[in-house]
Amino acid sequence: MTKEESKFVEAIVDKSEDYSRWYTDVITKAQLADYAPIKGCMVIRPFGYALWENMQVLLGKRIKETGHKNAYFPIFVPESLLEKEAEHVEGFAPEVAWVTHAGREKLEEKLAIRPTSEAIICSMYAKWIDSWRDLPVLINQWANVVRWEKVTRLFLRTTEFLWQEGHTAHRTEEEAEEETLKMLNVYKDFAETELAIPVYIGQKTEKEKFAGALRTYTLEALMGDGKALQAGTSHNLGQHFARVFNITFQDMDGERKYVWQTSWGVSTRLIGAVIMVHGDDFGLVFPPKIAPTQLVIIPIFGKKENEEIVSAKLSELKEMFPDIRVEIDDRKEYTPGWKFNEWELKGVPLRLEIGPKDIKKNQVVLFRRDNRVKEFVSFEDAPGRVRELLGEIQKDLFNKALRFREELTSDAKNLKGLENIISNKKGFVRAFWCGNPDCEAHVKEKTMATIRFIPLTKEGTGKCVVCEKEGERVYFARSY
Repeated sequence: MTKEESKFVEAIVDKSEDYSRWYTDVITKAQLADYAPIKGCMVIRPFGYALWENMQVLLGKRIKETGHKNAYFPIFVPESLLEKEAEHVEGFAPEVAWVTHAGREKLEEKLAIRPTSEAIICSMYAKWIDSWRDLPVLINQWANVVRWEKVTRLFLRTTEFLWQEGHTAHRTEEEAEEETLKMLNVYKDFAETELAIPVYIGQKTEKEKFAGALRTYTLEALMGDGKALQAGTSHNLGQHFARVFNITFQDMDGERKYVWQTSWGVSTRLIGAVIMVHGDDFGLVFPPKIAPTQLVIIPIFGKKENEEIVSAKLSELKEMFPDIRVEIDDRKEYTPGWKFNEWELKGVPLRLEIGPKDIKKNQVVLFRRDNRVKEFVSFEDAPGRVRELLGEIQKDLFNKALRFREELTSDAKNLKGLENIISNKKGFVRAFWCGNPDCEAHVKEKTMATIRFIPLTKEGTGKCVVCEKEGERVYFARSY
């Protein structure tokens, strides 16, 4: 490798040396995103946006298959609407951005730039819903959101970010709870099947739940540095917002009742999760199902007289992968070594190399990005083997991440043990908690770890790690 060819790798610090810098390096060097001239905002570059588009297609299909339809609501929320719900406003108050002027004229009423859409959507549901025949209302929107965060990090926490948010209204509490858990499991299947990220699902504590919700359920993933990441949430809103916004319907018995609501969402934070779960010291590693480019073909021309022969084979290769996202890198201003490093940095799952020697042997070279293993395959067998390898890579990435999570999921019997694991081993720590928010706060003060979730199915009882009263098992971790 020449000095110039190694620049891509040298520009990325090792994960073990500085994980935070490594994360930023791979995003900017691989051209997923860049810092915008507005504090806390990012520009998602084409390569990064292609990744988000692939996620949208795969998750959007799941959302539609569960009966939801896409709609769009305004980005602006009148102050009077937002302030109707005190707990909700209090939860978002520090993060809300306000529009006070239109041109040079001061607005009669301030407009919030949506931190989330409950207020504006609930105001419309109150208008649209009148009878039990109007229910359920199953709506999803893909949108941008603004939350004025004090500390930002590309994809994980930015002032403006992209997401989808589902908002539904139901006739009964049972229907709303079923919806909430159904979408939680849709997210789990999406994360594990498409992103190759194993996730725990469970319920948030009262302290950690969404402002205004009856119950909040969460997906928790483990990142490469041993910290947890909330990968998505699903909320049973109960009748709280319905009462505030007067969303009522005439039921079958003739009585006027309040609807039961849910909301649920995931965001571009998932891109950050994919980077941190699968990336390595050479750069990004993308699961094939979401990779912007699944296969990159790199010709090795060699001497000038070989160019025509190699180019002819490239034309044949173009026709062999109609169902795969392929890019042919035939740039002649860069050496093959430079290209190898660039595409490894960009996390493309599979590389196909072909040169004059390979053509003579009627073969191609295939290189797996995840385990960096090369193999030689006949030209005729290449299409079938490429498809096999993409499937293997997807499966192997999930299993590798699952093993890592299992190795970093530990048990603690007391606070000292919990502190020791959080400080040294990291990862998730299973321990018992009595349900008292004071004990929850004490653990956070001592360890900087929070209760990430309460398992949906109880995992036994035991002594609380703080007060030793009877409690149920929960999962603690430090998080992003």
